[in-house]
Amino acid sequence: MTLTPAGRSVDVATGRGFDACYAANYDRLTAQLYAYIGDLTEAQDVVQEAFTRAWPRWDTIEQYDDPVAWVRRVAWNLARSRWRRVATAVAFARRQRPENTAGPTPDRVALVAALATLPVVQRRAMILHYLGGRTVSEIAEDCDTSEGTVKSWLHRGRGALATYFGDGEGGGL
Repeated sequence: MTLTPAGRSVDVATGRGFDACYAANYDRLTAQLYAYIGDLTEAQDVVQEAFTRAWPRWDTIEQYDDPVAWVRRVAWNLARSRWRRVATAVAFARRQRPENTAGPTPDRVALVAALATLPVVQRRAMILHYLGGRTVSEIAEDCDTSEGTVKSWLHRGRGALATYFGDGEGGGL
């Protein structure tokens, strides 16, 4: 009987003890779990976790007829648990996917480009009024300004967009 640096006993003659059990079974358990999980890193993690859980109980576990059976059972339970968690997360993610929507039309792209040429206050007023359906008074309240100023922003914005699109009248919106 010899002591490991961690103070655990290892019977070198019989190969019993935590270190001997780990050395003799880690690769075999990892191969089994890898075949089940399909991911080597995940299989290594599961087997490591099983041995980590066995370590504090090893004095009791090594008395079993087959201590590796305990470690194997824990590793398989961990693998199934992780698989269920992943399956649940994937199912949840599938339910959360937004419906595919068509991309912006050429007219929408042109409108966004035209709006980008306006000063910020005019752009905001135009978007809130024509795309957001807000009234002049609501925009004035949101922007903390007078209704006359909002009307001026809208008038100038319409004029700039009319020039941008080549419509001299400016009343197309």
